[in-house]
Amino acid sequence: MSRRRRIKKREITPDSKYKHGVISKFISCIMYSGKKSVAESIVYSSIDTVAEKLAVDAVEAFEGVINNIRPMVEVKSRRVGGATYQVPIEVRAERGITLAIRWLIKSSRARKGKTMIEKLSAEMVDAYNKRGAAVKKREDTHKMAEANRAFAHYRW
Repeated sequence: MSRRRRIKKREITPDSKYKHGVISKFISCIMYSGKKSVAESIVYSSIDTVAEKLAVDAVEAFEGVINNIRPMVEVKSRRVGGATYQVPIEVRAERGITLAIRWLIKSSRARKGKTMIEKLSAEMVDAYNKRGAAVKKREDTHKMAEANRAFAHYRW
């Protein structure tokens, strides 16, 4: 963290197909070794597949997936008097989206077999229907925050 001044947030340019900033960020997170065209084809194919399966608009389906995975609270370690407490804190919207993207990619890569397009679209359909590994990660995070609610007064 800079000691001099606040870091300016970079503007995220919207993606070429849907003109949506979060999808652009998602493509950048999927990308390996600077192969953006491969990442774009994976993301666009899986979003189209999800929209087709759920019979909704593609951008609406993607936003629904992200909103179902995005956490509202998380825990942070706080050291007080020799003891470390897990203190629940609210998650900023930007960080929530970032965590949702990260969890979605990790859980879809962890799925067995098939191509990345199929794994990602299957995980997105599960997330839209509020089940799957990414949604379970969100529920576990919320349970952890609820369990440590007693330490909320250590928030800073």
